[in-house]
Amino acid sequence: MELLQLRYFLKVAKLEHMTRAAQELRIAQPALSKTIARLEEDLGVPLFDRKGRNIRLNSFGKVYLKKVEKALMLLDEGRREVEDLAGYERGRVFLATTTHKCFSDVIGSFISLHPDVKLQITQASKREKIQQLRNGEIDFCITFPPIEQSGIEGLSFLTEKIYLAVPHTHRFANRRNIDLSEVADDPFICIKKGNPFREMTDEFCQLAGFTPNIICEVDEHTAVVHFMSMGIGVAFIPETLIGNIETSFHLLHIDNPICQRTYQIAWLEGRYMSKVDRKFRDFFVRSFTDLPIS
Repeated sequence: MELLQLRYFLKVAKLEHMTRAAQELRIAQPALSKTIARLEEDLGVPLFDRKGRNIRLNSFGKVYLKKVEKALMLLDEGRREVEDLAGYERGRVFLATTTHKCFSDVIGSFISLHPDVKLQITQASKREKIQQLRNGEIDFCITFPPIEQSGIEGLSFLTEKIYLAVPHTHRFANRRNIDLSEVADDPFICIKKGNPFREMTDEFCQLAGFTPNIICEVDEHTAVVHFMSMGIGVAFIPETLIGNIETSFHLLHIDNPICQRTYQIAWLEGRYMSKVDRKFRDFFVRSFTDLPIS
Protein backbone atom coordinates (compact mmCIF):
# COMPACT_ATOMS: atom_id res chain seq x y z
CA MET A 1 0.00 0.00 0.00
CA GLU A 2 1.41 3.38 -1.05
CA LEU A 3 0.76 6.91 0.19
CA LEU A 4 -0.21 7.96 -3.32
CA GLN A 5 -2.93 5.29 -3.38
CA LEU A 6 -4.41 6.74 -0.20
CA ARG A 7 -4.43 10.28 -1.56
CA TYR A 8 -6.04 9.11 -4.78
CA PHE A 9 -8.62 7.11 -2.84
CA LEU A 10 -9.45 10.16 -0.72
CA LYS A 11 -10.10 12.29 -3.79
CA VAL A 12 -12.30 9.66 -5.47
CA ALA A 13 -14.17 9.05 -2.21
CA LYS A 14 -14.89 12.77 -1.81
CA LEU A 15 -16.10 13.32 -5.36
CA GLU A 16 -17.56 9.86 -6.06
CA HIS A 17 -16.75 10.57 -9.69
CA MET A 18 -13.72 9.01 -11.37
CA THR A 19 -13.46 11.49 -14.26
CA ARG A 20 -13.62 14.61 -12.07
CA ALA A 21 -11.18 13.06 -9.59
CA ALA A 22 -8.71 12.32 -12.39
CA GLN A 23 -9.04 15.89 -13.67
CA GLU A 24 -8.40 17.42 -10.24
CA LEU A 25 -5.46 15.06 -9.64
CA ARG A 26 -4.20 15.82 -13.15
CA ILE A 27 -3.69 12.20 -14.10
CA ALA A 28 -5.25 9.99 -16.76
CA GLN A 29 -8.49 8.32 -15.71
CA PRO A 30 -7.30 4.76 -16.62
CA ALA A 31 -4.26 5.27 -14.37
CA LEU A 32 -6.48 6.43 -11.51
CA SER A 33 -8.85 3.47 -11.98
CA LYS A 34 -5.91 1.03 -11.87
CA THR A 35 -4.55 2.65 -8.70
CA ILE A 36 -7.90 2.30 -6.93
CA ALA A 37 -8.23 -1.30 -8.19
CA ARG A 38 -4.77 -2.16 -6.77
CA LEU A 39 -5.73 -0.65 -3.41
CA GLU A 40 -8.91 -2.73 -3.31
CA GLU A 41 -6.88 -5.81 -4.25
CA ASP A 42 -4.46 -5.13 -1.37
CA LEU A 43 -7.36 -4.78 1.07
CA GLY A 44 -9.20 -7.78 -0.31
CA VAL A 45 -12.55 -5.96 -0.52
CA PRO A 46 -14.16 -3.47 -2.91
CA LEU A 47 -14.38 0.08 -1.58
CA PHE A 48 -16.90 1.33 -4.13
CA ASP A 49 -20.13 0.10 -5.67
CA ARG A 50 -19.97 0.54 -9.43
CA LYS A 51 -22.92 0.68 -11.76
CA GLY A 52 -22.12 1.83 -15.26
CA ARG A 53 -20.31 5.14 -14.92
CA ASN A 54 -21.64 5.73 -11.40
CA ILE A 55 -19.37 5.06 -8.44
CA ARG A 56 -20.38 5.20 -4.77
CA LEU A 57 -18.58 4.43 -1.52
CA ASN A 58 -19.84 1.17 -0.04
CA SER A 59 -19.83 0.21 3.66
CA PHE A 60 -16.18 -0.93 3.45
CA GLY A 61 -15.20 2.31 1.75
CA LYS A 62 -16.94 4.51 4.33
CA VAL A 63 -15.13 2.80 7.21
CA TYR A 64 -11.79 2.97 5.40
CA LEU A 65 -12.29 6.63 4.47
CA LYS A 66 -12.44 7.68 8.13
CA LYS A 67 -9.10 5.99 8.82
CA VAL A 68 -7.46 7.39 5.70
CA GLU A 69 -8.54 10.94 6.60
CA LYS A 70 -7.02 10.59 10.06
CA ALA A 71 -3.82 9.01 8.73
CA LEU A 72 -3.24 11.71 6.12
CA MET A 73 -4.02 14.42 8.66
CA LEU A 74 -1.40 13.01 11.05
CA LEU A 75 1.17 12.77 8.27
CA ASP A 76 0.52 16.39 7.30
CA GLU A 77 0.88 17.47 10.93
CA GLY A 78 4.15 15.56 11.11
CA ARG A 79 5.48 17.37 8.05
CA ARG A 80 4.54 20.74 9.54
CA GLU A 81 6.15 19.93 12.87
CA VAL A 82 9.39 18.83 11.16
CA GLU A 83 9.42 22.05 9.13
CA ASP A 84 9.03 24.04 12.36
CA LEU A 85 11.91 22.14 14.00
CA ALA A 86 14.03 22.86 10.95
CA GLY A 87 13.28 26.55 11.31
CA TYR A 88 11.43 26.99 8.03
CA GLU A 89 9.39 30.18 7.76
CA ARG A 90 7.53 29.15 4.66
CA GLY A 91 4.42 27.03 4.33
CA ARG A 92 0.82 27.01 3.22
CA VAL A 93 -2.32 28.07 5.06
CA PHE A 94 -5.68 26.63 3.98
CA LEU A 95 -8.58 28.94 4.74
CA ALA A 96 -12.34 28.77 4.11
CA THR A 97 -14.60 31.82 4.03
CA THR A 98 -18.21 32.54 3.13
CA THR A 99 -17.12 34.62 0.14
CA HIS A 100 -13.75 35.37 -1.44
CA LYS A 101 -14.30 39.06 -0.55
CA CYS A 102 -14.47 38.24 3.16
CA PHE A 103 -11.73 40.40 4.80
CA SER A 104 -9.67 40.26 1.62
CA ASP A 105 -7.85 43.47 2.62
CA VAL A 106 -6.44 41.90 5.80
CA ILE A 107 -5.59 38.64 4.03
CA GLY A 108 -3.88 40.63 1.27
CA SER A 109 -1.82 42.54 3.84
CA PHE A 110 -0.62 39.28 5.36
CA ILE A 111 0.42 37.96 1.95
CA SER A 112 2.34 41.18 1.23
CA LEU A 113 4.22 40.95 4.53
CA HIS A 114 4.91 37.21 4.21
CA PRO A 115 5.50 36.47 0.50
CA ASP A 116 6.98 33.02 1.26
CA VAL A 117 3.69 31.89 2.81
CA LYS A 118 1.08 30.61 0.38
CA LEU A 119 -2.62 30.98 1.14
CA GLN A 120 -5.23 28.73 -0.41
CA ILE A 121 -8.70 30.19 0.09
CA THR A 122 -11.92 28.33 -0.61
CA GLN A 123 -15.55 29.41 -0.45
CA ALA A 124 -17.84 27.23 1.66
CA SER A 125 -21.05 27.19 3.67
CA LYS A 126 -20.92 26.94 7.45
CA ARG A 127 -21.74 23.23 7.33
CA GLU A 128 -19.00 22.63 4.76
CA LYS A 129 -16.49 24.60 6.83
CA ILE A 130 -17.14 22.46 9.90
CA GLN A 131 -16.71 19.26 7.89
CA GLN A 132 -13.52 20.56 6.27
CA LEU A 133 -12.07 21.45 9.67
CA ARG A 134 -12.84 18.01 11.06
CA ASN A 135 -11.38 16.30 7.96
CA GLY A 136 -8.19 18.34 8.13
CA GLU A 137 -8.83 19.86 4.69
CA ILE A 138 -8.44 23.42 6.00
CA ASP A 139 -6.50 25.05 8.82
CA PHE A 140 -8.95 27.84 9.59
CA CYS A 141 -12.37 29.14 8.66
CA ILE A 142 -13.87 32.59 9.04
CA THR A 143 -17.51 32.40 9.95
CA PHE A 144 -20.50 33.99 11.62
CA PRO A 145 -22.14 33.28 13.92
CA PRO A 146 -19.35 31.62 15.93
CA ILE A 147 -19.20 27.80 15.72
CA GLU A 148 -20.19 26.24 19.04
CA GLN A 149 -19.34 22.56 18.64
CA SER A 150 -17.13 20.22 20.59
CA GLY A 151 -13.69 19.77 19.08
CA ILE A 152 -13.61 23.19 17.41
CA GLU A 153 -11.85 26.19 18.92
CA GLY A 154 -12.07 29.78 17.83
CA LEU A 155 -11.58 33.46 18.56
CA SER A 156 -14.25 36.09 17.99
CA PHE A 157 -12.50 39.07 16.45
CA LEU A 158 -15.20 41.49 15.30
CA THR A 159 -18.76 42.40 16.25
CA GLU A 160 -20.50 44.82 13.91
CA LYS A 161 -23.85 46.54 13.94
CA ILE A 162 -26.47 45.81 11.30
CA TYR A 163 -28.30 48.96 10.19
CA LEU A 164 -31.56 49.45 8.33
CA ALA A 165 -31.10 51.46 5.15
CA VAL A 166 -34.06 53.47 3.83
CA PRO A 167 -34.39 55.77 0.78
CA HIS A 168 -34.04 59.52 1.41
CA THR A 169 -37.73 59.82 0.51
CA HIS A 170 -38.75 57.34 3.23
CA ARG A 171 -41.03 58.47 6.07
CA PHE A 172 -38.23 57.71 8.58
CA ALA A 173 -35.45 59.48 6.67
CA ASN A 174 -35.37 62.21 9.32
CA ARG A 175 -34.87 59.71 12.17
CA ARG A 176 -31.75 58.16 13.68
CA ASN A 177 -33.23 55.18 15.50
CA ILE A 178 -36.16 52.83 15.10
CA ASP A 179 -37.67 49.65 16.44
CA LEU A 180 -37.58 47.09 13.64
CA SER A 181 -41.29 46.40 14.11
CA GLU A 182 -41.99 49.91 12.73
CA VAL A 183 -41.13 48.72 9.20
CA ALA A 184 -43.06 45.44 9.39
CA ASP A 185 -45.22 46.47 6.41
CA ASP A 186 -42.40 47.92 4.29
CA PRO A 187 -41.04 46.18 1.16
CA PHE A 188 -37.59 44.64 1.76
CA ILE A 189 -34.61 44.10 -0.54
CA CYS A 190 -32.74 41.04 0.76
CA ILE A 191 -29.85 38.70 0.10
CA LYS A 192 -31.04 35.36 -1.33
CA LYS A 193 -32.02 32.45 0.90
CA GLY A 194 -29.19 30.11 1.84
CA ASN A 195 -26.83 32.97 2.66
CA PRO A 196 -26.02 33.21 6.40
CA PHE A 197 -26.66 36.97 6.32
CA ARG A 198 -30.19 36.31 5.07
CA GLU A 199 -30.77 33.71 7.77
CA MET A 200 -29.64 36.22 10.38
CA THR A 201 -31.82 39.10 9.12
CA ASP A 202 -34.86 36.82 8.84
CA GLU A 203 -34.29 35.99 12.51
CA PHE A 204 -34.13 39.70 13.37
CA CYS A 205 -37.54 40.17 11.74
CA GLN A 206 -38.97 37.17 13.57
CA LEU A 207 -37.78 38.65 16.88
CA ALA A 208 -39.55 41.87 15.91
CA GLY A 209 -42.76 39.90 15.33
CA PHE A 210 -43.10 39.85 11.55
CA THR A 211 -42.07 38.11 8.34
CA PRO A 212 -40.46 40.54 5.89
CA ASN A 213 -42.35 41.45 2.72
CA ILE A 214 -39.52 40.71 0.27
CA ILE A 215 -39.90 42.29 -3.15
CA CYS A 216 -36.37 41.67 -4.40
CA GLU A 217 -33.73 39.03 -3.66
CA VAL A 218 -30.11 39.46 -4.83
CA ASP A 219 -26.77 37.66 -4.58
CA GLU A 220 -24.65 40.26 -2.81
CA HIS A 221 -24.72 43.57 -0.97
CA THR A 222 -23.57 45.63 -3.95
CA ALA A 223 -26.79 44.63 -5.71
CA VAL A 224 -28.78 45.54 -2.58
CA VAL A 225 -27.21 48.99 -2.71
CA HIS A 226 -28.09 49.34 -6.40
CA PHE A 227 -31.78 48.65 -5.81
CA MET A 228 -31.77 50.79 -2.67
CA SER A 229 -30.68 53.76 -4.78
CA MET A 230 -33.84 53.26 -6.85
CA GLY A 231 -35.96 53.80 -3.75
CA ILE A 232 -38.02 50.61 -4.06
CA GLY A 233 -37.58 49.26 -0.55
CA VAL A 234 -35.61 49.07 2.70
CA ALA A 235 -32.67 46.78 3.44
CA PHE A 236 -30.28 45.56 6.11
CA ILE A 237 -26.71 46.86 5.71
CA PRO A 238 -23.70 45.63 7.75
CA GLU A 239 -21.55 48.27 9.44
CA THR A 240 -18.29 47.16 7.80
CA LEU A 241 -19.76 47.72 4.33
CA ILE A 242 -20.75 51.34 4.89
CA GLY A 243 -17.28 52.81 4.36
CA ASN A 244 -16.91 51.02 1.02
CA ILE A 245 -20.12 52.23 -0.66
CA GLU A 246 -21.76 55.47 -1.65
CA THR A 247 -24.51 56.04 0.89
CA SER A 248 -27.32 57.04 -1.48
CA PHE A 249 -29.75 56.23 1.33
CA HIS A 250 -30.35 56.97 5.01
CA LEU A 251 -29.09 54.65 7.77
CA LEU A 252 -31.12 53.90 10.89
CA HIS A 253 -29.81 52.36 14.07
CA ILE A 254 -32.09 49.51 15.18
CA ASP A 255 -32.82 49.77 18.91
CA ASN A 256 -34.94 46.64 19.16
CA PRO A 257 -34.11 43.84 18.66
CA ILE A 258 -30.32 44.11 18.95
CA CYS A 259 -29.07 43.65 15.39
CA GLN A 260 -25.42 42.71 15.15
CA ARG A 261 -23.19 39.86 14.03
CA THR A 262 -19.96 38.46 15.44
CA TYR A 263 -17.20 36.99 13.30
CA GLN A 264 -14.96 34.14 14.40
CA ILE A 265 -11.79 32.51 13.12
CA ALA A 266 -12.00 28.82 14.01
CA TRP A 267 -9.71 25.79 13.91
CA LEU A 268 -9.75 22.13 14.93
CA GLU A 269 -8.99 21.55 18.61
CA GLY A 270 -5.87 19.49 19.25
CA ARG A 271 -4.55 19.67 15.70
CA TYR A 272 -0.91 20.69 15.44
CA MET A 273 -0.67 24.37 14.55
CA SER A 274 2.50 25.26 12.69
CA LYS A 275 4.44 28.49 13.15
CA VAL A 276 3.00 29.74 9.87
CA ASP A 277 -0.55 28.92 11.01
CA ARG A 278 -0.05 30.74 14.31
CA LYS A 279 1.50 33.70 12.51
CA PHE A 280 -1.54 33.98 10.24
CA ARG A 281 -4.06 33.58 13.07
CA ASP A 282 -2.31 36.13 15.29
CA PHE A 283 -1.96 38.66 12.47
CA PHE A 284 -5.60 38.26 11.49
CA VAL A 285 -7.02 38.64 15.00
CA ARG A 286 -4.74 41.55 15.93
CA SER A 287 -5.90 43.41 12.86
CA PHE A 288 -9.27 43.83 14.59
CA THR A 289 -8.66 43.53 18.32
CA ASP A 290 -6.08 43.76 21.08
CA LEU A 291 -7.00 40.29 22.34
CA PRO A 292 -4.03 38.39 23.78
CA ILE A 293 -3.29 35.32 21.66
CA SER A 294 -2.24 32.10 23.37
